[in-house]
Amino acid sequence: MTQPLGPAEIVVDLAAVRANARLLRATAGVPLIAVVKADGYGHGMVACARAAQEGGAEWLAAATVEEALALRAAGVEGRVLCWIIGPATDLAAAVAADLDVTASSAAHLDALAAAAATAGRPARVQLKVDTGLSRSGAPRAAWAELFARAREGEQAGSWTITGLWSHFACADEPDHPANDSQEQAFHDALALAGEHGLRPELRHLANSAAAILRPSSRFDAVRCGIALYGLDPAPGEATDIGLVPAMTVRAPLLMVKDLAPGDAVSYGQHWVAEHPTTVGLVPVGYGEGLPRHASRPDAPDAAAAVGIEGKRRPIRGTVCMDQVVVDLGGDRPPVGSEVILFGPPSAGGPTAQDWAEACGTINYEIVTRIGGRMTRRYVGQATGDAS
Repeated sequence: MTQPLGPAEIVVDLAAVRANARLLRATAGVPLIAVVKADGYGHGMVACARAAQEGGAEWLAAATVEEALALRAAGVEGRVLCWIIGPATDLAAAVAADLDVTASSAAHLDALAAAAATAGRPARVQLKVDTGLSRSGAPRAAWAELFARAREGEQAGSWTITGLWSHFACADEPDHPANDSQEQAFHDALALAGEHGLRPELRHLANSAAAILRPSSRFDAVRCGIALYGLDPAPGEATDIGLVPAMTVRAPLLMVKDLAPGDAVSYGQHWVAEHPTTVGLVPVGYGEGLPRHASRPDAPDAAAAVGIEGKRRPIRGTVCMDQVVVDLGGDRPPVGSEVILFGPPSAGGPTAQDWAEACGTINYEIVTRIGGRMTRRYVGQATGDAS
């Protein structure tokens, strides 16, 4: 007798994360900074951090100090970069935990000087400059002030400047002119930092897409997030280097029922059967992070799909909080059959990229938002991996 499928779950293959880290490290030819922010893009921060280190990542990166401290609390060692500082951020704890904290302004450096004094040890500081993303990072007009203050604090023993970095806006569009201008601006920042006497240990600009597509931007290290989890950072731009998606989202089929012509499905009755068919009920919805617009009421033929018994089964009607209905096309798979929402091609269903295209978004959002009431299970574990 076949064992019934359990609750909806996210299955994360840590062997794939390790393999992707090795592949990215080999492709770039420089140290890999494995980005595990946002709970490892939905894959689990601690387990994926350890798997990335197993795969050769020399550095980890988390967006917030709080995320980086959580890595330390879980026993994750090694270099960890973080870059979002808020008014209530415990910078003294960050310094005490030997994190590499990013400063984007002289005010950040002043706060880090106070934190270093409280912690009783020098801080490890990286400087971030804005080269065209207009997000965090010091604007060009403030570079001189930032570098002067950084050198002053370094000479005073408040910190060591361990890095200088920036971030691309359009690396997933390799022909976009912003890429050249940002890389040139980064060179300008490096030159100015040198004029102020700074010799950062690590200069890094490339994200996942640039790490694969733009060798000139690799400098001393590359920061890879989405590619670490096996997803294409620049779909359609020939970035297939053999990455393997690490996440599979699966659920049991709960019900199969017949529909007659004219029967409508789900809230708003946006989809109406034109001919006799069968539909299946899957116990996941926007409460688990499925985009509500995946059903595409404006274009049902473009709706996202799931995989059941090796066939694509499109969503019919509005995605609900707890459930979604899929078109079985007259088939009657057994209740309890495995439903693959998305995963690697080998899983027999759609991919995260397929869902992204159906929803008009990017694969980053699909995997990062998934979760809710789903459990997470790891496979491909090695010594040291943990949830």
